[in-house]
Amino acid sequence: MKLSAPLVLGVLWALVVSVALYAGVRAMQYALFPEPNPATVVWSAHSGYFWRILIVAYAGGLAGFAAFALARRRAERVARALLPALTIAAAMIVVQAVWMP
Repeated sequence: MKLSAPLVLGVLWALVVSVALYAGVRAMQYALFPEPNPATVVWSAHSGYFWRILIVAYAGGLAGFAAFALARRRAERVARALLPALTIAAAMIVVQAVWMP
């Protein structure tokens, strides 16, 4: 099975955007809505982690479709922009993990 370049670029952009958005959403929730310590909570019906994952997967999927549509016309530009976006997403997730666990 041969994969097309726009399809691969769309999937890669969806993953990169999801990672960057997760860091942003987690940082915002850490600053605005502090959660209780999970070690002291016996039971909770709400899992913030899973809600964040669902939100960023949805938004990342939308970004992936947009990147796919754009890559059908300008695949070189979309591919060239992927490395800086990946670098930014990696830096965001590292900062979030270190300072806002």
